[in-house]
Amino acid sequence: MLLRQVIGSVFRRLRRERGITLRELAESAQVSVPYLSEIERGRKEPSSEILAAICRALELELTDLLAEVQFDLTTAVRSTLPVHLQTAAIRVEDRTTHRIPSGPRTYSSIPTAYTLVA
Repeated sequence: MLLRQVIGSVFRRLRRERGITLRELAESAQVSVPYLSEIERGRKEPSSEILAAICRALELELTDLLAEVQFDLTTAVRSTLPVHLQTAAIRVEDRTTHRIPSGPRTYSSIPTAYTLVA
């Protein structure tokens, strides 16, 4: 995932959360609607001046934009990492002590307990 794509998706999400149309944001940031649309779709790499103008129009600090971008990037990277599960061999051991009946009495059954050892 490219940085410009993440920045664009953050701008789009924040704009929609605030209930602002693309046209309203473009006018407020003093950029063209098509250019802002390209930024939101991750097709254009905005300059620092354009980033600042869009942030001002969204009443957003640049540090907050970067924090949102960092969060989205971290989430995207973690979701694409392969998951490796390590399994160990499992051994079953009988931990029950068995009694041998002495004499003619009947043998009483003792429940068997098992322990899983990894």
